Amino acid sequence: MFSLKNFFNNFISNDIAIDLGTSSTLIYVKDVGIVLNEPSVVAIDVKTGKPIAVGFKAKEMLGRTPQEIKAIRPMKDGVIADFEVVEMMLRTFIGRVQKSSALMRPRVIVCVPSGVTAVETRAVRDSLEHAGVREVYLVAEPIAAAVGVGLPVDKPIGSMIVDVGGGTTEIAVMALNGIVSNNSIRTGGDEMDEAISQYIKRNYNLLIGEQTTEKIKTEIGSAFPLKVEKTLEIRGLDLVEGIPKTIKLTSDEIRDALKETIGIIVTAVKQALEKSPPELAADIVDNGIIMAGGGALLRNFDKLLTKETNLKITVAENPLECVVKGSGIILDDIKNYEKIIMQLSR
Repeated sequence: MFSLKNFFNNFISNDIAIDLGTSSTLIYVKDVGIVLNEPSVVAIDVKTGKPIAVGFKAKEMLGRTPQEIKAIRPMKDGVIADFEVVEMMLRTFIGRVQKSSALMRPRVIVCVPSGVTAVETRAVRDSLEHAGVREVYLVAEPIAAAVGVGLPVDKPIGSMIVDVGGGTTEIAVMALNGIVSNNSIRTGGDEMDEAISQYIKRNYNLLIGEQTTEKIKTEIGSAFPLKVEKTLEIRGLDLVEGIPKTIKLTSDEIRDALKETIGIIVTAVKQALEKSPPELAADIVDNGIIMAGGGALLRNFDKLLTKETNLKITVAENPLECVVKGSGIILDDIKNYEKIIMQLSR
């Protein structure tokens, strides 16, 4: 139904929700949906300090740039590592999704790790304000993910989510619009990539780039034995001979490489369960745990967690989009979700 009020509000400003992730940045525009999903990468001209490419185009340059160009990932462990580059990236992304007819700068909801410090919180707010945003609201990532997958966070029922991102893993038990117990660890997809890269360096004297590491993880990586084990041929630089070399890897080897990193996440899940009040723990036994984030796509991660916790584990539909989808739902009905928006102090 046409609403003059909605039309007027949309014309004045189009409010947005941002999942500012270590690996990817996703943007949701009010009353439209998810409009952007690009890698959190910026390619910069070293001489001028100006961005040459942002997002997919910049990611293609990782490990392939000449000296005068630098491809940077400005987010680390779910928080800002390079303030100026994040500002450039946000300004570009927001510019892409902003309606040219909007008269006012947008209001933004942005998701942050639940273990974020006051300094890191201010860095996020300042980056967005410098990138041309009118007002900034913050929401803890696990709550946004829980809203995104449709968990009853406002009810007196225990809901548990494990959100495995690029830089952090957010584990939270929620009820009545709040986090009852949580564990926010700075271990995620990036640490998995690093573990694979170091394993290949140690065992094969082979140096591989970020793109190759990611390909190994997505094509043959797993957390628990597969019905049919996989193999993959990769190329890298032989550290002994100094020339390119091709090797064949097995999924069994990569599982071994990932064992320690995945073990840290499993331990953190168990710790969050131990801290849960008995009544909410009973709800989790009944309802199980939801997995979200890019790390949830690692083969058989859910099976490993089921074995370790004896609980039902469900991987969310479109796990990469849960956080931004949830923050979009909050954005569309800010009044109703007031209690879960984090207070920002100046």
